[in-house]
Amino acid sequence: IAVLGALVALAVAVLAAVLADRVELGPGRVLSVVLVGSWALAAVFVSVHRPRENLAAINALGALLGSLVLLGAALAGRNSSSAGLHDLGGVLRAISVALLPGVALHLVLGLPDGELRTRTRKSWTIAGYVACLAGAGYLVSRQPALPMWPVVVLSVAAVPVGLVGFVGRCRAARTVQERARLQWPAWAAVVAAGISGSAWVLHELVSWPEPIRAVALATTVLIPLSLVLGAWERTVVRVDRLLVHTITLAGLAAMVGACYLLIVLGLGHAPSGNEKTLLGLSMLAALVAALLWVPARERLADLATRRVYGERHPPEEVLRTFGTRLTRALPLDELLLQLAESLKATMDLEVAEVWTRGPGGLERAVSVPDRGPKAIPVGAEEETVVARAGVCGPAWVQVWLPALIAGQVDPILRVAPVTNSGELLGMIVVRRSEGGVAFSEADDQALTELARQVGLALHNVKLDSALQESLESVRRQADELRASRARIVEATDTERRRIERDLHDGAQQHLVALAVSVRLARTIADTDPDAAKGMLDQLGLDLQEAVQELRNLAHGIYPPLLMDRGLPDALRAAAGRAALPTSVAADGIGRYPAPVEAAVYFCCLEALQNAGKHAGDGASATVTVREGEGALQFEVADTGAGFDLASGVQLGHGFVNMSDRVGAFGGSVNVDSAPGAGTRIAGRIPLG
Repeated sequence: IAVLGALVALAVAVLAAVLADRVELGPGRVLSVVLVGSWALAAVFVSVHRPRENLAAINALGALLGSLVLLGAALAGRNSSSAGLHDLGGVLRAISVALLPGVALHLVLGLPDGELRTRTRKSWTIAGYVACLAGAGYLVSRQPALPMWPVVVLSVAAVPVGLVGFVGRCRAARTVQERARLQWPAWAAVVAAGISGSAWVLHELVSWPEPIRAVALATTVLIPLSLVLGAWERTVVRVDRLLVHTITLAGLAAMVGACYLLIVLGLGHAPSGNEKTLLGLSMLAALVAALLWVPARERLADLATRRVYGERHPPEEVLRTFGTRLTRALPLDELLLQLAESLKATMDLEVAEVWTRGPGGLERAVSVPDRGPKAIPVGAEEETVVARAGVCGPAWVQVWLPALIAGQVDPILRVAPVTNSGELLGMIVVRRSEGGVAFSEADDQALTELARQVGLALHNVKLDSALQESLESVRRQADELRASRARIVEATDTERRRIERDLHDGAQQHLVALAVSVRLARTIADTDPDAAKGMLDQLGLDLQEAVQELRNLAHGIYPPLLMDRGLPDALRAAAGRAALPTSVAADGIGRYPAPVEAAVYFCCLEALQNAGKHAGDGASATVTVREGEGALQFEVADTGAGFDLASGVQLGHGFVNMSDRVGAFGGSVNVDSAPGAGTRIAGRIPLG
């Protein structure tokens, strides 16, 4: 439908050009035909590239109304036309002209795709068309005259509504493509307004160009062009920088024109004769000079700086260069070295140094020229004073940091503390040669700002180091966790095989023997009752032994006493079976989750077994369990021979098992031992 409407508009525009009298067919009429053709072609292009959008239909409607205006004007102005054709032409022209502001409002509120997405937009569009129809009725009633004030009133009323709707649509845009399609019409409007405004200023000053309405009308051809560029995938997102430069140039041209209007017409008199040519050339010169100012400003500033400061740059230069280097991810040493070199070059220094906070106080990190490393011890009081001080001179340094100027007499010196959030991170020290120019207030301000930036950089490096340490710690914990899981799986498999072996070699053999004895007793029960009774008595004893063996095996897996009565009783029972005389201190210990109690119990059991193997004769052991500091703590200490931890003795598999058990709950196990002083194994499991 949009393509058909566009083709009809083209045909009607051509027909209007053919029917118009040659006297009426001037540049303005030709320009109108071209403008209608541009809207029609834009409708065809948009319809081909965006067939599902309503934007093409709105373009086609605008082109059709424009062609009807031309046709009506041609019929109404044709001398050879009958009265009926004259009247028909007047009606067509009146209705079409009146409806154009409504179509323009519809187009603006429907951008970028022609859809009226909200009820408010639909209501304003309908109201615009209704108002335009009312204006059309008024214009028809005034035929053959065609007063334009109703069209002007409708257009002026539509401008704020369309502007508010367009701004709201720009704010609601979510995608880059959608914003770009809205920016293209904005670019066209800015360019058209800039050209029209410049033409009007020139017309007022030098009476050129002429006619001014034709120029303004010609600029509107940019609107359908912008809709085409916004609908084309290859150009839709290439408008942002163009729009920025266009707005800048338009504002510059408007400023130049306004200045000339104010000075020439407001304070002088209207030019005449040769004055117009001279004024036009001067306006062109002013515009060219304004455009060349931006690229020339930097070179002029550099030339002026060299003339004023010589080979060095102003103090503010080091701030700009340091801020630029901060974004390049340079190593800290290289960054500080470049800072010192820039300071020396820009502030005409003899020495430039950067000190950083270290474990022993303030340490000289870099210096230009290189003066080697040096450290100044700084106490807590000095650190607080230095951190709170601003840029200071030699008198202050002599009181608080005398080691910094040891052996120097009246140095031309400045010290700028480097801090972040009140924490002293270092300082910047600059010194000029004896007899040099004293530091100015601008130098002090530059050092203050530079120290702030360096403080931020050092703070970021500190945070980065802490983050790297945390990351490394997390990696170690992850590696330990993976290794612990592997060991747990291996230990579980080993324990399963041990239980299977114990069942096979112990309880299973007893039960098989009992089964054989029961069958034998049943065989001889009838022939030898006394022997059968004796065998049954023996079977009872063997059965008790099998039950005891199963009970012992079950105790090794998970003691029933631990499940029923908790850690104190289970540990005391284990102490009674230990190889060393063992005492248990676990008073006040309540019940805890079964996995936690099992971890503590088996760790203590493992420690007692190790003590029985290595403590030696005459040793004793003590098991202590208590709750404190938000954790369940346990300790197994013996009075045995002990060993030297510093000698590189490898802890056994039992200690690894204990670490895995406790580590599964976020706890830890430590070993403390010395030759002749026994061994102490302590662990803790966080609670809650």
